[in-house]
Amino acid sequence: MSPRIEQFKDMARQARRDLFDQSHPVGRLSLVQCAMLGGDTLVTISLAGSLFFSISPQAADHQVLLYLLFTLAPFAIVSPLLGPLIDRSRGARRIMVVSSAIGRAVLCPLMAIHIHSLYLFPLAFLVLVCSKLYLVTKGALVPEMAALDRPEERAAGYATLNARLTLLGTLAGFVVSIPGIVFYKVGSSPAVLVLATIVFVGAAVAGARLPVLSGRAADDLWTDQSVRVHEYGQPGEAAKQEEDLLRLQPIANPEVMLGLTAMCIVRGLQGFMVFMLAFGLRRIHGIGLWWYGLVLAGSGAGAIVGLVLVGRLRKRLTEQQLLLLSLWVMAAAGIGCALWGALFAQVVLAFMVGLCGAVAQPSFDAMTQRYIPQSAQGRAFARFGMRQQLVWVIGSLIPVTIAFTLPQGDATLGVLAALGGLSYVSGRRAAHTTRVVRRNYREFGQEMGGAGSAGSPGS
Repeated sequence: MSPRIEQFKDMARQARRDLFDQSHPVGRLSLVQCAMLGGDTLVTISLAGSLFFSISPQAADHQVLLYLLFTLAPFAIVSPLLGPLIDRSRGARRIMVVSSAIGRAVLCPLMAIHIHSLYLFPLAFLVLVCSKLYLVTKGALVPEMAALDRPEERAAGYATLNARLTLLGTLAGFVVSIPGIVFYKVGSSPAVLVLATIVFVGAAVAGARLPVLSGRAADDLWTDQSVRVHEYGQPGEAAKQEEDLLRLQPIANPEVMLGLTAMCIVRGLQGFMVFMLAFGLRRIHGIGLWWYGLVLAGSGAGAIVGLVLVGRLRKRLTEQQLLLLSLWVMAAAGIGCALWGALFAQVVLAFMVGLCGAVAQPSFDAMTQRYIPQSAQGRAFARFGMRQQLVWVIGSLIPVTIAFTLPQGDATLGVLAALGGLSYVSGRRAAHTTRVVRRNYREFGQEMGGAGSAGSPGS
């Protein structure tokens, strides 16, 4: 147990170093992350009694459907409309971060004024749009900040940096929830929204301090280099042709698209688990409310443990292997908990699904940052976020419309995760076979062409 504790301490020390060392770009982005997610936590607390954030297990199905559609709707704006703006210029991402913070700093006082009015609904929706805009932009910012930072940060890898940022944001949410609850008890929702306004103003100031990549580093990172294709395994002329295709459709990298399918399955199973447990626990007579809290605590603890493990696992496994490992572990956990059948098995399942999701998401983000050209990463994160959220909604709707017992739900989750793992393995194997066949075909053509040229003078 002590090595795991030491590992957590090491990551916490590194995260604290990032946060308090504002002389480096990753440290500045860490401060922005804490302020943004802390402000989002305060907004959530302030709206704890509203329709959007307090859908209880006893809510009607149509209310749950409205809630799920509400979580999906912001991506409909961020993906097609704001995604291209993120990639418009090298300084556009800093502008988007600052605009996202300023937007929420303006909207929060308006929400405080109209907390009991119908105007609260469109204002809350716009706040969610600003929140999704930051999350999309942050994914595209990580390679830029890493390129400007210390050599050890660049060597750490994108998956580790993504995990550290997510861990900092999670911890910031926990910390800021304490004064948020105090403000809620003293002055109700408007007081919490005023506190959120102050936090978002600080986030805007921190965002304005993010450096803009320029010079040789910018040219290397923003040019659609063939190295992104070589990393996928294409040699020689194949790399040139694949690079031309990436210029026409830079988001359609085969490795990333296969990873997106696997990540969507993970996200869909996360949504399935949340609503399967909510409705499944509701059907058990005499269940105490503390069981819901225990399940939520298990999911949160699993997410933190997963974020801590990412750095060490990444030293031994590739991002693709981490994605596959997450699916296999979810499959084993679901089937194992179904066979166990005890009520406490649901806490274990929530822990394992939270852990696997926390390992998978930074790994997939790192694949996007590695294989997608920097000039297209804003659009990529916007589109991928939209697809992941859509699959999360679909996965959430399954237990809403079908009455599963807890063992049945656990088994369904395990089987779907296993099928997802098999699909990911077969997809990558097929892509690898296609690359090998193309390479051999081109090499054979070159050899035949060379032999024909050599034999022509003697004929």
